[in-house]
Amino acid sequence: MKISVVRPDELGPGELAAWRQFQKDRPALQNPFLAPEFTLAVARHRPTARVAVCEDADGIAGFFPYEVRGRMIGVPIGAGITDCQGLVHRDGFTWDAAALLKACRLPVWEFDHLMAGQEPFAPFHTERAGSPLISLADGYQAYVADRNRTGDVVKQTLRKQRKMAREVGAERFEWDDRDPAALAALREWKGAQYRRTQQYDRFTTGWIEGVLEELLASGSDDCRAVVSTVWAGDRPVAAHLGLRSQSVLAYWFPSYDVDLSRYSAGILLCLRMAEAGAADGIRHIDLGKSEALYKTRLANGETPVAAGRVGRSWTVATARRTQSAVSRTIKQGALGEKLKSGRTGRVLRGLKARLAAR
Repeated sequence: MKISVVRPDELGPGELAAWRQFQKDRPALQNPFLAPEFTLAVARHRPTARVAVCEDADGIAGFFPYEVRGRMIGVPIGAGITDCQGLVHRDGFTWDAAALLKACRLPVWEFDHLMAGQEPFAPFHTERAGSPLISLADGYQAYVADRNRTGDVVKQTLRKQRKMAREVGAERFEWDDRDPAALAALREWKGAQYRRTQQYDRFTTGWIEGVLEELLASGSDDCRAVVSTVWAGDRPVAAHLGLRSQSVLAYWFPSYDVDLSRYSAGILLCLRMAEAGAADGIRHIDLGKSEALYKTRLANGETPVAAGRVGRSWTVATARRTQSAVSRTIKQGALGEKLKSGRTGRVLRGLKARLAAR
């Protein structure tokens, strides 16, 4: 197996066509986070983004997109906003995980939403979980019938929807909402949620904001962001910014007006997206790894994902110590001298020698 590492913008038309064909040939790879458009969008805002191109006797066999953070820690492309990670490959292709990392010059590759079915990475899993999904393979009505057999989430939500229509305004749903007010409301609600839960605001993080803007402007059928909104009269009550391919919708940035939470507009939004998505070719909605009760109630399936790392224990520890040391030194404003003569310099030189010997 031959492995070449390139910047995403160095991929040629033939390579991008092969990448897209691998996805079309294998339904398990049709998640939009695995599309070349997602990698290219991230790469324009993350200069350490790379793609390992794998080749065998039959030609191009796979693509492994990743980033380098903290100078030496490998992570999936778009780590922090991607819920599906792995190597996009031709059917039947296999690889050696350690050899892949060596070709990428990575001491370690850490993942948290890896497709658990990728066997070459299986020995490196430290945790496995089911990512809940809404399967629409048999259509929306079949999905509703299934949910009605196992619970009352649909009936309860529709009762609250009728109450909202009486008390707030007639319901209107937009599957691909182009009204700027919808995105503005989503940003406001989500920002407030991040503050309440003491999380960093993705919508004010520079590189994430840039990626979202690109994907919202994308016209690709294989990877583009869409905003879906439930309105009550002229008032938006719930909105979702998702990433879709032709057959998969990734549940990404949902939020709702907390002042109207009694109407369960967030769950109503999921049902409306399932109905409209099924009519627009969506085969399943990946709700993302979470133990949230509403996802359990809405899901009628799941896909296994894994967390873990590829790399020897000493490599992980050394890389983490070095990353922390470099960060501290940068903050102290004495990076040059410390790298030349201090402990960080010795660690870096030792790590470089070990990597060269692998």
